[in-house]
Amino acid sequence: MNSKATVIKNVNILTMNQNKDIIENGMLIYKDDKIIYVGCEKEFDEDVNLIDGEDAILMPGMINCHTHASMIPFRSLADDYKDRLKRYLFPLEQKLVDKELTYIGAKYAISEMLLGGVTTFCDMYYFEDEVAKAAKELNMRGIVCETVVDFKAPDSEKPYGGIDYAKDFIKKWKDDDLITPGVAPHAIYTNSDESLKLAYNLSKEYNIPFTMHVAEMDYEVSMYKEKYNLTPIGYLDKLGILDHNFISAHTILVNDEDINILKEKKVKVSHNISANSKGAKGVCPILKMKENNIDIGLGTDGPMSSNTLDIISQMSQVGKIHKLFNNDRTLLPSDEIVEMATMGGARVLGLEKKVGSIEVGKKADLVLIETKSVNMQPIYDYYATIVYSSNPSNVHTVIVDGKIVVRNKELVSGDFSKIRKDLLGLKDKINEVAKNL
Repeated sequence: MNSKATVIKNVNILTMNQNKDIIENGMLIYKDDKIIYVGCEKEFDEDVNLIDGEDAILMPGMINCHTHASMIPFRSLADDYKDRLKRYLFPLEQKLVDKELTYIGAKYAISEMLLGGVTTFCDMYYFEDEVAKAAKELNMRGIVCETVVDFKAPDSEKPYGGIDYAKDFIKKWKDDDLITPGVAPHAIYTNSDESLKLAYNLSKEYNIPFTMHVAEMDYEVSMYKEKYNLTPIGYLDKLGILDHNFISAHTILVNDEDINILKEKKVKVSHNISANSKGAKGVCPILKMKENNIDIGLGTDGPMSSNTLDIISQMSQVGKIHKLFNNDRTLLPSDEIVEMATMGGARVLGLEKKVGSIEVGKKADLVLIETKSVNMQPIYDYYATIVYSSNPSNVHTVIVDGKIVVRNKELVSGDFSKIRKDLLGLKDKINEVAKNL
């Protein structure tokens, strides 16, 4: 641990605490990995590491509640095709995904997230041990969940092999400071009742996250309506696998009864507005969910679905699309959107005691948004500036667990030139396979 404290001065702090206190011309001090002071500027010991924020906005690290990080080598392939999941993505994964691609893709994706101010992500993919390793190397906080599907997967010779993989993976990472292992059945239409229950039992045994795609596809809804006269949420409830560890990704095609079930079972929701809109899937009814005190965070989905991994761009789309969809520009004030990107995401991932707000005793997961760029002035409302004016290029400094990982808009926890070179080294092989699908 670093013996010196770090002082961040000359900043405007969005604490995202319960009162959403804003401290202008504020100061934050952290030591090792914990915040020890938040308030107005004061005298401090000169023997510290000093960061002059130069009137930047200091906010909690942003949280990406749902993604498939190692999918990034496939970004921009077949973007406008119908049934892209089954026509392109699954075949590409079967032919190309291995440990090397997963690791290389994760390194690049995590770099992109860090450079965009994301300090925690929840991943669902294959070879999750490689994703965890990449996150540790770049000092990224991750909820890293092994995929379970009903077909031979890239990391399994048999259907539902992700269960066995997850058992070993969970034991290996369950006590890590940065990595929280989890289990991730892909969806109800790619899992049997038995596999869902086995995954749920793992989640219960180790008290770890359980995440899956829920109520995202039209055919998913019609299938369970025809077979069981139930919604996807209703079916999962009947199986008895919904609880506070369940992170429901997408959750678009739901009714009032479904929302009541989510509330009763304390299920958390990842709202993935960019992927949902690009895929023409629909708009998740988060306003009704918020009225029912359901915890909601923001996610990007995979970079083949939304083509991005930052949360800043998600915030703007959340505000605009819900205002348009409901024909009401007063909905979702900017402070509520920033909360979903920070403290809301922390609650979704079960990390609210550690991260999500700037408070004494919490982890030093912090982001400095510079305010000197042409798009950042004038500032009358810090929240509105973050949501509607800023973009990932305004992220100046990022700190995870007390360690600086981005400084002066450059990755410092890894060699980005090599990470980029490794990713581009996969391109020709991927393009050749994609052309023959």
